[in-house]
Amino acid sequence: MSLTVAIQMDPIGAINIDADSTFVLALEAQRRGHLLYHYLPQALSFVGGRVRAQARRLTVRREKGNHATLGEPETLDLAQVDVVLMRQDPPFDMAYITATHLLEHIHPKTLVVNDPVHVRNAPEKLFVAHFPELMPPTLITTDRAEILAFRVAHKDIIVKPLFGNGGAGVFHLRPDDENLNALIEMFTSMSREPIIVQRYLPEVRAGDKRIILVDGRAAGAVTRVPAAGEARANLHVGGRAVKTDLSPRDREICEAIGPELSARGLIFVGIDVIGDYLTEINVTSPTGLQEINRFDGTRLEADIWDAIESRLGARAARGRA
Repeated sequence: MSLTVAIQMDPIGAINIDADSTFVLALEAQRRGHLLYHYLPQALSFVGGRVRAQARRLTVRREKGNHATLGEPETLDLAQVDVVLMRQDPPFDMAYITATHLLEHIHPKTLVVNDPVHVRNAPEKLFVAHFPELMPPTLITTDRAEILAFRVAHKDIIVKPLFGNGGAGVFHLRPDDENLNALIEMFTSMSREPIIVQRYLPEVRAGDKRIILVDGRAAGAVTRVPAAGEARANLHVGGRAVKTDLSPRDREICEAIGPELSARGLIFVGIDVIGDYLTEINVTSPTGLQEINRFDGTRLEADIWDAIESRLGARAARGRA
């Protein structure tokens, strides 16, 4: 199966080839003989009922400083390609949401990974609320009285923006911390969006586990351990990746959410688990493939492409029936 694949992502020249998940997805697609194109999210256009992108032919290689070659710009009708990988980084803002609306016009004839409708409908900190039995005590609100009451009930809390990413704007407030009112004022002055408040999970000191699910099935995991004096385990703010295995509780969480992810066309998903709790479901541009591959000797990008090709094969079979 030779496919034409368009990758919607941020500038590929700036990526870290030892950590970037999109890079290994591109390498694997190229290894399978697929034709690759790259385009920036802002290069999308809707013209005369067609979704187009100013794209460039892409060749990749694992060579630092020379990892990508881009061809001349050309207008690509995305209805004529087989797969679009929607892989630009958050924030999940109106530009991101608009891109999902545009790509909705070509999906599923062109398979968009992940399904743009369900990417739009599954922001990571809100989608997890559909599984309340799996998440820690959580409040989503702009109501100051509700936030203060939640703190009285749970004492040690985390406060963060609802649509933040990468650990930005995450605050750990101990019971004697006097900054809560100031934080509420700051968040509400910057945005009309609700704030998310959760009970602090001390288990995070042992690590925040990133689990990759491929078409609803757990495929691998890595634990990110926060640096000393840091409440966030994100790798780009100093967290350290360590090898891990899936616990019975991890598998229980994956089995609970996996069928729903698969049914929604969310083929490549990264979830975050702290202790016994599911804290986020990342469907926009999940990461972690290379870290897990190095620890486990796996090639999760191959699992993802197997899932994509399986979906395309099943669709073709239905078309012939």
